[in-house]
Amino acid sequence: MTTKTQNVTVTVNGAARTLACAGTTTLLTVLRDDLLLTGAKRGCNQGVCGACTVLIDGRPMRSCLTLAANLDGAEVTTVEGLAPRGELTRVQESLLKQNAVQCGFCTSGMVMVAHDFLQRNPDPDVEEVRDALSGNLCRCSGYRALVDAVIDAATGGAA
Repeated sequence: MTTKTQNVTVTVNGAARTLACAGTTTLLTVLRDDLLLTGAKRGCNQGVCGACTVLIDGRPMRSCLTLAANLDGAEVTTVEGLAPRGELTRVQESLLKQNAVQCGFCTSGMVMVAHDFLQRNPDPDVEEVRDALSGNLCRCSGYRALVDAVIDAATGGAA
């Protein structure tokens, strides 16, 4: 039995890509296996942990739940695409400065959510940051350093 594929054109990190994918292929699979962009992690594979979060048309989405075939014409940004010249973003700098990176498995998802959140709310309070990050799970830390890092990035502490 052959699997039917369709061509989908997606802009990934600023570059147009035409992908041949089956109707059941997730964006996470395409990113990791076909495009070799491994920043988005396969964590729970059920949309619960947030480790696979990317931006689709500027909004954070779980790539493990997103079917690639539905993305024709979409713009996808992965953690690799946030700083294409190799310079860290303010969020990434703040995560390092606040020692908020432990094993790193959840980090790319946290970065993507925090980046989007700060674009929409550049002057958040602690409760707003906690709420914004609440959909992403970290198994290593107590979240305090993650929240502090996002506040630090918002105030320009890592500039």
